[in-house]
Amino acid sequence: MALAGLVAAPPSLAQTAEPRAAGPVSSPVLTLNQERLYRESLFGRRVQQELEAAAQALTAENHQIEAELLAEEEQLTRQREAMDPAEFRALAEAFDRKVEEIRRRQDRKQQELKARAEAERKRFFEAAYPVLLRLVADLGAVAILDSRAVVLALSRVDITDAAIRQVNAVIGDGAAPAEGSAGPADGATPGQDAGGAAPAE
Repeated sequence: MALAGLVAAPPSLAQTAEPRAAGPVSSPVLTLNQERLYRESLFGRRVQQELEAAAQALTAENHQIEAELLAEEEQLTRQREAMDPAEFRALAEAFDRKVEEIRRRQDRKQQELKARAEAERKRFFEAAYPVLLRLVADLGAVAILDSRAVVLALSRVDITDAAIRQVNAVIGDGAAPAEGSAGPADGATPGQDAGGAAPAE
């Protein structure tokens, strides 16, 4: 599965409003970059590494299959002059069917990788719900907004760094499902993060 590179973007107003302080201030509303929370967490990094390894293995497999099919096609072409036209046509059609079936099979594997990525992301945020809620409660806040949707905010109300530390401490890399974190804790709406915004896709 190809992973698009990131092009550096100019800093947003939310990022340049003021120098980052040592930690978040007391505020009823906090901000969180959900994408960075996932990407920089131990869980997200593990998933990324596993998916990249699986994608590389699939690419290598596709190249091997392609080489084998090319050799088979060349052999069939060399045999053409010595074969009855009807016999050659039957073999050629069988070869085409084989190629199409292999293509469908490899496409399914690609889709399985995408589905795995989505499932792991969902599992991460389900496990992170109670961690984020405890963090919000500890800071005396009532809501979290996705910082990417905020036009202007004090950088000190951003809890992304603190959230990454807390999530890492509680759920680790998520190699084994975290017990007791199958869904949001009290006060959170199913399908939403602690701030009421659906996890970023």
